[in-house]
Amino acid sequence: MVLTPVQVKLRELVHPDGPSKMAYYFKTGKGQYSAHDQFIGVTRGKVRQVAHKFEHLAGHAVRALLHSPIHEERLLALLIWVRQFQKGTLEVRARIYKAYMMDIAQVNNWDLVDFSAPQIVGAYLHTRDQEVLHAFSNDKSLWKRRIAIVATQYFIKKKEFSTTIALSAKLLTDHEDLIHKAVGWTLREMGKQSKEALIDFLDMHATQMPRTMLRYALERLDEPVRKDYMKRT
Repeated sequence: MVLTPVQVKLRELVHPDGPSKMAYYFKTGKGQYSAHDQFIGVTRGKVRQVAHKFEHLAGHAVRALLHSPIHEERLLALLIWVRQFQKGTLEVRARIYKAYMMDIAQVNNWDLVDFSAPQIVGAYLHTRDQEVLHAFSNDKSLWKRRIAIVATQYFIKKKEFSTTIALSAKLLTDHEDLIHKAVGWTLREMGKQSKEALIDFLDMHATQMPRTMLRYALERLDEPVRKDYMKRT
């Protein structure tokens, strides 16, 4: 296979111990959530450097990276899209959002979600109908459910909490630990903007929240408050 210049650049940054460490970190064992994934061993910071260098990469080339079996190439594609989205016109943003949604099956690991969903999906839907996020929160795909809640972190930065609260309540009974962590993390981010909004949610739902979700949500609160909520479960 002939590598493109962007693929060559990425491989120049491979760390010798990277593949084994990342395979362990991302749970690639049989039956684990990253069993499908392949890693070449490039750190996230190095991938960001390549994204900066190739931020003007053409759309067809970005989509080719997104369809790669290599995890770091998919991450690179998404980081390039984020840069292009943030600097783009309304037309460019609409095109990237539509391409993202068309190829959403390729956004299939937690870091791929977390470094793209708020910046693309959340940013695009901020002033639009957000029903797609509610639909995603009911989807059988773990990654679509994570996209749904993590995308709302963009709304949180705008001090808009209603969608986060609604989706968090829907996901209380989700069976996946990666969703428990995502919801708890997102609620914690809401608490940074509005402690009152977080406390209101906790007062209503703390006894129903999985412990991992609750611990993540409580991280920025005072220790006596954390202990009190943890006792309630």
